Amino acid sequence: MSSSSSSRTFWVGGNWKMNGSVAAIKELTSTFNAGSSPSDVEVVIGAPFVYVHLLSESLRKDWAVAGENCYVKSSGAYTGEISPEMLKDVGAKWVILGHSERRNILQESDGFTAEKCVKALEAGLKVVLCVGELLEEREAGTTQQVVERQLAAAVKVLKEQDWTNIVVAYEPVWAIGTGKVATPEQAQETHAAIREYLKTAVSPKVAEETRIVYGGSVNGSNCKDAAQKPDVDGFLVGGASLKPEFLDIIKATQ
Repeated sequence: MSSSSSSRTFWVGGNWKMNGSVAAIKELTSTFNAGSSPSDVEVVIGAPFVYVHLLSESLRKDWAVAGENCYVKSSGAYTGEISPEMLKDVGAKWVILGHSERRNILQESDGFTAEKCVKALEAGLKVVLCVGELLEEREAGTTQQVVERQLAAAVKVLKEQDWTNIVVAYEPVWAIGTGKVATPEQAQETHAAIREYLKTAVSPKVAEETRIVYGGSVNGSNCKDAAQKPDVDGFLVGGASLKPEFLDIIKATQ
């Protein structure tokens, strides 16, 4: 199933990962704040916990701020963890969950990621739910099984109405920070399959309305072609979101 993306607002997110400093963020936000941003594109930037408040105070108000992770409880004896309520309290409106670096480096399971989604949505945050396969899984032809397994854990615990506050980010792990990029055709193929899965697993309405964005070495020069694909509803951008070229990526559909 391929559908016209015109009914879905194009969405571009930045994920700063474990990067940034007070000085760098002040400089970058002044660049972003001075740049032009299309009114029909939703823009969100994910920052490390310690900079969420600074970013939410200094970033232009037509863009939103995300945390890069959260825990499954509101408060308590969980040393070093951050609750969705805390993120909200310091100005975040979104949270990035299930990023491949959490899944693969920190060994977070599909079930734990799904539990975080439930908690974050209950707290009033919107969720970027990341899914994607490793290089060996792509080469073995199991991309779809991997992505569906990751999504199935969330589908199991989420209500249908929860999906209005979720963006699914497809990030092939082999294309993150490697300079390798899935071709626009590969991205479209996987996005269309994700949409087909949501149609069966949740509902046709959710499949039609959920934004599915691509992440994996997206930059100012390679984003234009992918943006034209009917099931690519935007991007989750890593390294390039720490540079002025992020402004070019949010104009990919122009």
